[in-house]
Amino acid sequence: MIHKWGVAAATVSAVVTAAGCGSGDTSGHADAQHVSGTVTVFAAASLTETFGELGKQFEAAHPGVEVVFSFGASSALAEQINQGAPADVFASAAPKNMQQVRDKGSVTATPVTFVRNRLEIAVPKGNPGHITGLADFGRTEPKLALCAQQVPCGAAAEKVFRTAGIAPQPDTREQDVKAVLTKVTLGEVDAALVYRTDVEAAGDKVEGIDFPESAEAINDYPIAALAHAPNAAAAAAFVEFVTSEKAEPVFAAAGFDTP
Repeated sequence: MIHKWGVAAATVSAVVTAAGCGSGDTSGHADAQHVSGTVTVFAAASLTETFGELGKQFEAAHPGVEVVFSFGASSALAEQINQGAPADVFASAAPKNMQQVRDKGSVTATPVTFVRNRLEIAVPKGNPGHITGLADFGRTEPKLALCAQQVPCGAAAEKVFRTAGIAPQPDTREQDVKAVLTKVTLGEVDAALVYRTDVEAAGDKVEGIDFPESAEAINDYPIAALAHAPNAAAAAAFVEFVTSEKAEPVFAAAGFDTP
């Protein structure tokens, strides 16, 4: 069950009610009989497909538990958490945004890096813009899309451009990687930089082009239960599930790298 922030906010009363159903267990080893209610997970947009699948698996393993997701740019989610949004778990696409939450005291336990991701060039099916590599992002002719610089996929892109000595010429910058990918699937741009996992998730709607500079900007994804989680027991259990061997096949199938 995937919800945007507005819907997640509407479930505050349900989450608070669920807090009394086991919020005292913060050991990280909560078993099924101690976990109930709603667990609200704020996660990077690039985790939409994998966390959607893992959420279903977690609910199946913990009858009576509902996982509610809010997907978006890690920077925006970190800001919402620091402003008091009622979330139980935060999964970020970059350590920087997790550190923003830690600096505010919203995370007390050490976050765990559970996957890594790298950038890939996405082009519409058939590659109508005849894109061949990263150098094309320094040209003015193709229509190009990038993530905004403050979000993890945008920061990673800036790093690879600096490494390659390329001054990018984007026609648009979007607030999260899924919005960038949409520009490609709709044929509104000739190319974009997204995560390899997003190219995989798009299937035959796009084509992916690897480029060697991507190795210079691999993103670590940390996850942590939040200090003021309304449902601390479920939060600990969800983090444990995501970082367990049970989750590895889902991440591997999506194209993520292991830490």
